[in-house]
Amino acid sequence: MMWTIISIIVISLLKILMTCLPTGTVEWIIKKFDVHSKLIDQEVTVTLDGKLIEGEEKKQIINDFNEAVFLDKQYIFPGTEEFYLHPENSGPPIVIDSQKGKHAIRLFVFRYEDHVDVVKQYKKKVAAYSLSSDSLQKCSFSVAGDAV
Repeated sequence: MMWTIISIIVISLLKILMTCLPTGTVEWIIKKFDVHSKLIDQEVTVTLDGKLIEGEEKKQIINDFNEAVFLDKQYIFPGTEEFYLHPENSGPPIVIDSQKGKHAIRLFVFRYEDHVDVVKQYKKKVAAYSLSSDSLQKCSFSVAGDAV
């Protein structure tokens, strides 16, 4: 009988603790499982077709990427990663290199007329998801004087 009462008290305390977590802790937990994470302009490099993009265009790309609406996650089965990294019907991707802790993250942004596909390489994993961003879908960038 005593163990029952103690176990009820412990379970009740755990329930109260889990439902009353501080905001900072909840944000940290959510950020750990975030698929479409926000980028900081100073911490990333942006390239298009092997050429570095800098200045206002870089800020605009990062801003458009951060404001894009997450549509859906695409599940990648082992052995099909190459299909997502090099799609047949897409032009050159915007490549965004970033650092998260001590791990390098590389984002390949493929633009289409109706959506944007993002392939995220981190650690030894590949994840893909779709975004909706009118400004990112329809914009053109000048790289070294050429419009792309």
